[in-house]
Amino acid sequence: MNLRDLFQKKKPSKKQTAKNVAIGAGIGTAVGVTAGVLLAPKSGKETREDISKTTKQTLENVKDGLNVAKEKIEEMVKKEKCTCGAAAEAAEENVSDKAEETKEAE
Repeated sequence: MNLRDLFQKKKPSKKQTAKNVAIGAGIGTAVGVTAGVLLAPKSGKETREDISKTTKQTLENVKDGLNVAKEKIEEMVKKEKCTCGAAAEAAEENVSDKAEETKEAE
């Protein structure tokens, strides 16, 4: 098992985790909004206004949550790229060293 295999195995789990968090946040928000609207004893006009306000707030919350998830994913990708780059440089250096050792041994 080489370094590339390790990185490839981690990628799907991170993506899946981010996706699950976003889905969970959306479902939780929808359930909370629905329960709040159904349990609030208000007139129809007030309820419609509340639904409108709550929908706008929910959309903002979801956008914020998605932006946070996007930023975290971008950070993870950058970190992985740096790690891969460092590993590639180390491997290249190692190969160069071995090549020099082989030339000297001849």
